[in-house]
Amino acid sequence: MSTETAPNADLVSAPPPAGWEEARSRVYAVGLAAALPTVARALVDTDGSTLAEPLTTRTDLPAFPTSSVDGWAVRGSGPWRVVGRVLAGSTPAPLTEDDTTVEIATGAMVPEGATAVLRVEESKSADGLVSGVPRSTPEWRKPGEEAYADEVLLPAGTPVDPAVIGLAATCGHDTLRVRRAPRAALLVFGDELLTAGPPTAGRVRDALGPSVPAWLRRYGCQVRPSDVVGPVADTLPAHVAALRSALTNADLVCTTGGTMNGPVDHLHPTLEALGADYVVNTVAVRPGFPMLLARLTGPDGRARFVAGLPGNPQSAIVALVSLVAPLLAGLQGRSMPVLPQATLAEAVPGRGDHTHLALVRLDRAAGMASPVRHVGSAMLRGLAGADGFAVIRPGTSGEPGDRVPIVPLPLFPGERAS
Repeated sequence: MSTETAPNADLVSAPPPAGWEEARSRVYAVGLAAALPTVARALVDTDGSTLAEPLTTRTDLPAFPTSSVDGWAVRGSGPWRVVGRVLAGSTPAPLTEDDTTVEIATGAMVPEGATAVLRVEESKSADGLVSGVPRSTPEWRKPGEEAYADEVLLPAGTPVDPAVIGLAATCGHDTLRVRRAPRAALLVFGDELLTAGPPTAGRVRDALGPSVPAWLRRYGCQVRPSDVVGPVADTLPAHVAALRSALTNADLVCTTGGTMNGPVDHLHPTLEALGADYVVNTVAVRPGFPMLLARLTGPDGRARFVAGLPGNPQSAIVALVSLVAPLLAGLQGRSMPVLPQATLAEAVPGRGDHTHLALVRLDRAAGMASPVRHVGSAMLRGLAGADGFAVIRPGTSGEPGDRVPIVPLPLFPGERAS
């Protein structure tokens, strides 16, 4: 990491706040440009990762004609003489004579020469003969019915979940090439913070140190307990040392607090001392306005990122969903997150020329979003009962019945939203 460069001019004069949508596009683009290296992982170790190359089939699916029922593979019009039995996992001999049959199990290979499969429940057998009327629709799966060999089933950038893992196994893969998981760290700033017990005597309990790593893991990051440091002393040397150390192993370092320019807000001078460039420096969004994202170059030539989250807890989460989520999507080689929409059940005020991210609870069956209460910047009660944020664009307010974008709160890696 460059730590001896002269102060960066971009850090001296803060530009106007970026628009919320512009900021998200900007951080996604820099994340994608710095997409993480690819690695080969055993299937059981890929849940929550991202495909680094298209998923293709190694054979036709199915690879051979497969019975879809328990019954009889028959040749000719019948009645049929029983000449054998076929179980799943075996290779049957061909049926070479008319009016012969072999008993067959679901999933077993249909013998060459068979003209139909008769369901066991629709058959009769006596004296070594089987009778019945096969259905007109074939009762077996033809080779290539699901996919042909080398067919692309999923593109690179697809999140890996249990369904993808199962499909890869069906295709004959033992490993997948995926993007390495982002490594993240957290620095908690603020001498006023307590790490245990209730708030007292002018000091408040740190809510972000325990919770931000959990949010980051839901975005697919690796965060070890040793990667969470703080509260860091409110001095510039302590901030510089802590951030320099955190960037040694992390692709992304999140910080909490210190994003403004108060007497003990040292994040901006720290970024200047480390030779960072701003990707975004403040965003026209409420809450969470003083969020930022900066970029540094590591000794290996790869980009490292610092996400400055405001100290107010809800504002910090707004910064996570606004900047960190699209950055991590880019780093993992995924598409820019597409925001679902919902209909407002109640009015939501606008915030003038800023985007308003308003906490809402979703009724997914009805497609409705209802604002929650207790949503001050320093409050977490509303967040604990919410599903995401309704996006109220600048210069507008949300009226009942309006369709608005929703920024969902992250689920576990690989989990699909309902």
